[in-house]
Amino acid sequence: MEKLKIAGGYPLKGTVRISGAKNSAVALIPATILADSPVTIEGLPDISDVQILKALLEEIGGKVEFANNEMTVDPSSMISMPLPNGKVKKLRASYYLMGAMLGRFKKAVIGLPGGCYLGPRPIDQHIKGFEALGAKVTNEQGAIYLRADELKGARIYLDVVSVGATINIMLAAVRAKGRTIIENAAKEPEIIDVATLLTNMGAKIKGAGTDVIRIDGVDHLHGCRHTIIPDRIEAGTYLILGAAVGNGILIDNVIPNHLESLIAKLREMGVEIESGDDQVFVAPAQKLKAVDIKTLVYPGFPTDLQQPFTSLLTKAEGTSVVTDTIYSARFKHIDELRRMNANIKVEGRSAIVNGPVRLQGAKVKASDLRAGAALVIAGLMAEGITEITGIEHIDRGYSHLVEKLNGLGATVWREDLSQEEKEQMENA
Repeated sequence: MEKLKIAGGYPLKGTVRISGAKNSAVALIPATILADSPVTIEGLPDISDVQILKALLEEIGGKVEFANNEMTVDPSSMISMPLPNGKVKKLRASYYLMGAMLGRFKKAVIGLPGGCYLGPRPIDQHIKGFEALGAKVTNEQGAIYLRADELKGARIYLDVVSVGATINIMLAAVRAKGRTIIENAAKEPEIIDVATLLTNMGAKIKGAGTDVIRIDGVDHLHGCRHTIIPDRIEAGTYLILGAAVGNGILIDNVIPNHLESLIAKLREMGVEIESGDDQVFVAPAQKLKAVDIKTLVYPGFPTDLQQPFTSLLTKAEGTSVVTDTIYSARFKHIDELRRMNANIKVEGRSAIVNGPVRLQGAKVKASDLRAGAALVIAGLMAEGITEITGIEHIDRGYSHLVEKLNGLGATVWREDLSQEEKEQMENA
């Protein structure tokens, strides 16, 4: 086990290249199960979630090669082997194995997913969709059992807009008989990315990126080559970092349209941003003004950027209010920021940030992936040394973080935890 150490207070400058989208990768890789010949995905991020999915596909008989951010999956010898425990528990997005295996094999046994705990994130909409397609779904000893004689297209209205449910139903429906219509579907770019892969494999999908998706089932899907979209959340994290401690940062390999809500808020704070076709430049920020943000489903402000943005707001003059309408438990970073001298209090689903303050280096713990990103940004802003434990969460979503930060002029390094620190974490 390791911790991350950051010597803060230094301005960063240069170019950083954004990796492939984590939230696409964790759905694209399970989607390869549906093909009957090899699928190659280019540009995957080198993160722990991708490695776990690779191991899970191998566990069910897939032949997987992964090198230089390119993965080739030969699914021809896969079997519907139960995956009730083990690696499934380490990964929230392991639920995409349900839709993919149900679509291919008409049955699956998948352990209840793990990953970051952000409060209740039920999979009831996923199950509602599977049942509408003709599957019988039961929860037995902590695992979800899915069984179907055959899958038939259906009209499915999602009670809440859910990226996971939208993608999972798509995965199951592409090999169902007849037409499936998903209403109140999520519109995130990652959904379009998954639909593009499935279409390249021979699926018939219309409307991805709108709130109504129509899928005409097919009997077979074939292999193809697909390039993943850039990670808008990683890009957004570096945009925020550029506003916080940048002395001119160019962010390369981005789709600026995917970042409109964040860019608008940064400009509202007084940050100068120039957008190109696939690059965004963040100019050195002078005085920052307080702003309010409210997280919403896409194209609103992303909940995944709420925590990193909160760190930036400690530098803004005035009072900012951050409201998260998506996940109720996404304020675990606040106590850690307080250790670093932040003036923040939580009231219900909102955090009230008073600034500006000078953050001080401290020993803090990442409770989840984006909380970790928030603490990294805070550490770069702070005076002195910041130590972050729980960095296995950060490794789930940020590829080569230390190398990218040091390439911009930061002083960031990893150290092994001492025996005492390991014991403290185990007892926490």
